[in-house]
Amino acid sequence: MAQMKNGTAAPSKKAPRILAGTVPVAADSSRAETLALYEAALKLMQQGKYEDAHAAFEKMLAAGPGDLADRIRMYISACLLQVTKGKANFATDEEHYDYAIYLLNDGHFDDARTQFERILARNNKADYAFYGLAVLASITGETHTCLEHLTEAIRQNPRNRIQARSDSDFQDMADDPRFTELLYPEV
Repeated sequence: MAQMKNGTAAPSKKAPRILAGTVPVAADSSRAETLALYEAALKLMQQGKYEDAHAAFEKMLAAGPGDLADRIRMYISACLLQVTKGKANFATDEEHYDYAIYLLNDGHFDDARTQFERILARNNKADYAFYGLAVLASITGETHTCLEHLTEAIRQNPRNRIQARSDSDFQDMADDPRFTELLYPEV
């Protein structure tokens, strides 16, 4: 029976019972530290800081508990995939443009914008990248930005005016008089 304290029985401290026995004794401080690092690395992933998360997971894999090893390896793979995702090598700017259009058509607007901007960073005379940014801005409802990029695309290559006239991606711009004036200046 439990010890008496002030004439009443004190509850006994027993480990909680589970189906397979008892819950193990609290983890040591090293495991608690590893779990804190694990959570911090997951937060880095959620923030899009994949290189930092990768480094943290690598550290944990070397010194971490074995029961987390499979999960850590999975997260390392996910980090590596994300890190290499934007670092594709293209033989030409046109190939890079095709990739950006693929991203745009697939609904990855931020990634597409990044790719168009990378093309322009290497070649500010890439009228097709300005055209792609104009299409992106039209699709995302950024009227002013669309007009700016389309104006530059047409300035660099007047054939973009003819292409834009029949491009269904600009259908939301059709009612804007500035867009009409840009495409049909002779009227």
